[in-house]
Amino acid sequence: MGRLVVAACALAALVLAPSAAVAQERFDQNGVIFVHGFVGTGAQFESQKMRFMSNGYPEGWVEAIDYDSTFGTESRADVYARIDRMVADLQQRTGRPKVDILGHSLGTTVMHEYLTSSPQRAANVGHYVNIDGRQADAPPGGVPTLAIWAGRGAPGRQIAGATNVTVPNQTHVQSATSRESFVESYKFFTGKAPAHDIVPQSGAITIEGRVLHFPVNRGVVGATLEVWQVDGATGQRSGSDPVVRVSIDESGDWGPVEVVAGRHYEFAVIRPGAQTHHHYYEPFVRSDHLIRILESDALSALGDRGPGHVGGVVLRYKELWGDQEGQNDVLAIDGTSVCVPAICPISKQVNALFFFDRGSDGRTDLSSPDPRFSALPFVVAADVFAPAAIPPTGKATVELRSRGGGPARAVNFPNFASLTDTVTVQLADFERTDAPCRRSSTVRFRLNRTRGRVTRVEAFVNGRRIIRRSGRNIRSVTLSRLPTDGRMTVRIVTTHASGTKLVSTRTWDGCTKSKPRIRSVRRR
Repeated sequence: MGRLVVAACALAALVLAPSAAVAQERFDQNGVIFVHGFVGTGAQFESQKMRFMSNGYPEGWVEAIDYDSTFGTESRADVYARIDRMVADLQQRTGRPKVDILGHSLGTTVMHEYLTSSPQRAANVGHYVNIDGRQADAPPGGVPTLAIWAGRGAPGRQIAGATNVTVPNQTHVQSATSRESFVESYKFFTGKAPAHDIVPQSGAITIEGRVLHFPVNRGVVGATLEVWQVDGATGQRSGSDPVVRVSIDESGDWGPVEVVAGRHYEFAVIRPGAQTHHHYYEPFVRSDHLIRILESDALSALGDRGPGHVGGVVLRYKELWGDQEGQNDVLAIDGTSVCVPAICPISKQVNALFFFDRGSDGRTDLSSPDPRFSALPFVVAADVFAPAAIPPTGKATVELRSRGGGPARAVNFPNFASLTDTVTVQLADFERTDAPCRRSSTVRFRLNRTRGRVTRVEAFVNGRRIIRRSGRNIRSVTLSRLPTDGRMTVRIVTTHASGTKLVSTRTWDGCTKSKPRIRSVRRR
């Protein structure tokens, strides 16, 4: 006899698993959009997206807009229209009538103007978070507002009628990327405190992002991106072929790409007539979908180049402090501590520290920053000699002991000559994560007997059948030797005395699990 799929699926909303691979048909929170500040990108929300995903938000629920904050290549009206499209896309994707939006720095001015420009725009926004930016006499557009202020900024700032929170001992960019800022935003959006910080994952994860011209945030058309696994001790590439090779178009988009959590990777941007730009990240702790790989010919041209020294930039979206006794970041390049008071004063709000051998004299001089970079916000340059060779014969090392605590972290890479190659070392803006979750290797499942006695049961783990039993009245089944971390899907098929089959599927991602999805199959 054939079988007919009949009714089915009386499903409760899925508890979010932090993976885009799980279809999230129901999730009872709004989607989230981040609007960055002056000379920023969506990367200032990279770690926050990981925190949202660690606390149940699906990957597609959290987005960031990359716009030209100089407004040289697009107008404010252009940016507002792009936000309109992003809002509409997120409403459609989530099935929710509203979205939640966060703005940081200049992004708060963009959002104030956006929310007050149209009642309909304001009506589409459920909550607004104003991070260390514009003050106001009332919440913009009447939208419920949380205003977060950096504790190291000017005291007394507020938005009247909003919830105003100051995060102590934090500077401007840090107030957008910190755990403390996330906790306040999450509580404001959901009405409860988050259960987790960033939850690490193990095994295969996915990464994706954009390759952008900085600061206009346009795709680097014609570039080729190669992603290489590298030896963490030397920075040398592992194997003869990259993990992936992607041609970049006007969107700048690449990925998703499957990599392995905890391993080291290089992102090489290759362009005709330009230096090869090698980007090195600390090992990824979990899937990461807001990676921004930045190219700036104008900034690269300011530094000195030569065959005998390494040149590049260290990035961290948490200001580097060098003149706050007892609270300084200790940043070393090839063993030389470079974040000294003259180079990293707190007033400079250093997010990007360029380094090269000024004058190619083979010496390091940290008595003053390079004046060619001094007028740029969040940017500083230091005269640091790190020996290089063509081709590279050794390694260079960037090491950080953060003021936030935690062990020293090091990123190693080949000692490329700045004449032919340039390097970016991207340091994480967080020091700690939650402890990795380990599931039990044994799970007991109570079987659904609403359709009568269970006479047969089969269980599948990640598509592989691991148990098959028959009996007169089976009440439960115990699965053992299950994977204790990573992603796991369990499908249990029960045959009932009434002739009905129930198929129950549940997915784990780390220790986060979905509610069972059930479908019923009845025999004719």
